[in-house]
Amino acid sequence: MTRPSLRLVAHLDMDAFYASVELLRYPELRGLPVVVGGGRRHQPVESVDPATGRVARRFATLRGYAGRGVVTTATYEARALGVHSALGLMKAAALAPDAVLLPTDFDAYRRYSRLFKAAVARIAPRIEDRGIDEIYVDLTGVEPPNNPPLPLAGEGWDEGAEPESEIDAWWRARDVAKALKAAVHEATGLTCSVAVAPNKLLAKIASELDKPDGLTVLMPEDVATRIWPLPPRRINGIGPKAAAKLDALGVRTIGALAHADLAWLIEHFGRNYGAWLHAAAQGRDDRDVVTESEPRSISRETTFERDLSVRNDRPELSRIFTDLCERLAADLARKGYAGRTIGIKLRYDNFATVTRDRTLDVPTQDAQAIRRAAGECLKRVPLARRIRLLGVRVGALSPVGVAPRPAPQSPADDR
Repeated sequence: MTRPSLRLVAHLDMDAFYASVELLRYPELRGLPVVVGGGRRHQPVESVDPATGRVARRFATLRGYAGRGVVTTATYEARALGVHSALGLMKAAALAPDAVLLPTDFDAYRRYSRLFKAAVARIAPRIEDRGIDEIYVDLTGVEPPNNPPLPLAGEGWDEGAEPESEIDAWWRARDVAKALKAAVHEATGLTCSVAVAPNKLLAKIASELDKPDGLTVLMPEDVATRIWPLPPRRINGIGPKAAAKLDALGVRTIGALAHADLAWLIEHFGRNYGAWLHAAAQGRDDRDVVTESEPRSISRETTFERDLSVRNDRPELSRIFTDLCERLAADLARKGYAGRTIGIKLRYDNFATVTRDRTLDVPTQDAQAIRRAAGECLKRVPLARRIRLLGVRVGALSPVGVAPRPAPQSPADDR
């Protein structure tokens, strides 16, 4: 048997993940514009028809919404009306007043995240976790589930044989991607979009091309026709400021960026970023799929529906603060980490943000210890203004049962 020679990377992205999980719970909402991002008061109200015994649900809508919440995600029907993630709910209400509004349920989303990743790992174990709803998968040498596995090096390889046909490798990778999609659906009832490409950068872009429930195979010769017509913002790593600057310079497609002079890009964007822009637009990316990495920190935060005052809303603030610490401790316990650096984040009603942190002598994942240290941080910030966001973070993490690494000391002048 010949040794595989082609590098193949898949990017798997769940389709409208949070909203899709909610539709499993409320199937009667399928086909309707649904927005996820409400609070507890937007929980559906259930009632039982005494004559039939059937359960009926009454759902909140965006009509008349007042508050500062933002859209976490939306179904594709809501997106067609202009609603998208991070949009203010009041703006969303103006666009789609009859859209159903549901509260977020991150515990459920994390549960489904673990399910889909486990299903993928049974077929292709080399996975880079990129968040709750997306992963990179190294498909190099991976066989579809119904095919016999490739032998390991030294166990049946014909060292003198030519590498397998690249076309055969691409077709095999497509079959593996189909198997991944089927496995995810069987494990969760949800759909995902998968793209196979020569590297992570192209796979990330391509997974958006045929959403939802897409399967995209992007060979090198497809870059000019499928990637270059897209705006530069579609490249992961080109943010709003860089995109606006490129637009002002007349560079409005990835293709135009790919054909821009390298020296000209360096002149306008600096040596490192200019060189990266040039390489990324041409589809060059040599990053590995990183299968093992440790988080730097774990955090929880919440934006209030109305600004809260320490003087007038102390009990509510205290309850929310304690709840954040308890949820953060549960996250740490579930993931098997403890941390030495405890921090807080506050955003005031004027949108100014401050952070404070302190370093403990020993790592902790205890809710009371986190609450106590975070409370000490809270005493070091001005509390005269009303507060719109509160967050708690644990950093300098180490796996439980493993000697912790030295934690960096907090700077004397916190932000």
